[in-house]
Amino acid sequence: MVLTDSRFTAEIAMTVPFHDVDAMGVVWHGHYLRYMEIAREALLGQFNYGYRQMKDSGYLWPVVDARVKYRAPLTFEQRIRVRASIEEYENRLRIGYRIFDDASGKNTTSGYTIQVAVEQHSQELCFVSPPILLQRLGVNL
Repeated sequence: MVLTDSRFTAEIAMTVPFHDVDAMGVVWHGHYLRYMEIAREALLGQFNYGYRQMKDSGYLWPVVDARVKYRAPLTFEQRIRVRASIEEYENRLRIGYRIFDDASGKNTTSGYTIQVAVEQHSQELCFVSPPILLQRLGVNL
């Protein structure tokens, strides 16, 4: 099920810092995942199910897959917006991302991450999302 409700989306704004760029003034490719992580934390926080709450609920949610499509480079001091949206939640948590240049609105980057629930004590992979996630999202299957 794809969630189209705006409450399943969060957006953060930031300025690219100097320590994230290479000698050419372009953001190093690995930092894009960090920007996505910041937006993901904001998104999950909207549901009071950030990483601390996940752990407290007895589940760990490791990222098992990630993809980034670089469309245009990000550069030092560029103002950007990073949007995170929940795309799937039944058997895994797939979050899609888009990074935009703040001035032009141009989509510079897209991608996704996939996380799966792992029961903390047994370390067993859950093949369906635990009820706590569905409760926090306010969805019924």
